[in-house]
Amino acid sequence: MSAIWDTQKIREIEFPKTGTTVEKLNFILNYTLLASSCSNTQPWLFQVVNEAIFLYANLSHALPTVDPHHRELIISCGMALFNLRLALRHFGYKDEIKTFPDPSRPDVLAQIQISEPILASADEQMLFDAIPNRHINHKKFQDWNVPQSLLSWLKVDAEQERTWLYVVKSNTARQAIAELVVQSLDRQWLVGSHYLQMTDLNFPCELAQGFYPDISRQLVTQSPVIAVLGTKSDLPVNWLNTGQALERILLRGQAVGLTASFLNQVVRLPSLRTQLNNLIYEQGYPQILLRLGFDREHNTPGAQHAASELKIGAREKRFFG
Repeated sequence: MSAIWDTQKIREIEFPKTGTTVEKLNFILNYTLLASSCSNTQPWLFQVVNEAIFLYANLSHALPTVDPHHRELIISCGMALFNLRLALRHFGYKDEIKTFPDPSRPDVLAQIQISEPILASADEQMLFDAIPNRHINHKKFQDWNVPQSLLSWLKVDAEQERTWLYVVKSNTARQAIAELVVQSLDRQWLVGSHYLQMTDLNFPCELAQGFYPDISRQLVTQSPVIAVLGTKSDLPVNWLNTGQALERILLRGQAVGLTASFLNQVVRLPSLRTQLNNLIYEQGYPQILLRLGFDREHNTPGAQHAASELKIGAREKRFFG
């Protein structure tokens, strides 16, 4: 059985329970298509070999102008990897992951070895169930506060993938970040013709549509949460961890109606990335700049209440292993 490769046709009921291991793994790989990716490039390839899956960086989807070191490409691959981890658990497989298994092949990002059967935890199942519904919100959010309990939960999610999540609380810092976003968009519009290489011509996020500075500032200053996802080092393995943390955070939010969008132009430009780092109280390297809030179109006030009921202490200390 081959993979479906059509996100509208992934039906769990069609999982080949009596098929070969390769057929089952090919079906599970369909859930990687539902992962988010920077600039909508989906720059990953998977190969099934017996009872192992190999994740490759698909460099034919690289964007050398905006991502010369493939940082965002590898982050995107990490997001697909996290979906794969969840899908494997959902269908009863335990996985052992070795990142960058071949030093001579930097495009081989991970080897996922399948081992003995295992049942998914309730937390894993909740995140898996959120995969088909996960979406990016390119518009203004509801004027609702995000419960501190949920933000604490998201910070733990980041830590479990060896990253950190910093929530910007200072209005001064928020205003400064808004100005960095405006600067980054201004600089990118100066070389706008280069962005025609992107597969998503609405580059690079909702703020670039027409580039109106006042609207761009408002989307930053008026969003309920501005957060920075980062790492202690800035190596490919850290980028892969960032992608897994980001997908985990997005799915956690989706489960309670919290959505996000990216403000990554700031992180793409080294000088602005340094300025962003100076505005937060975390040591390391910003990888993703996020805005978070409740979606106007997909939520009711009950979603905010459900999120407020989350209890950080009820969750497992570790997600995998």
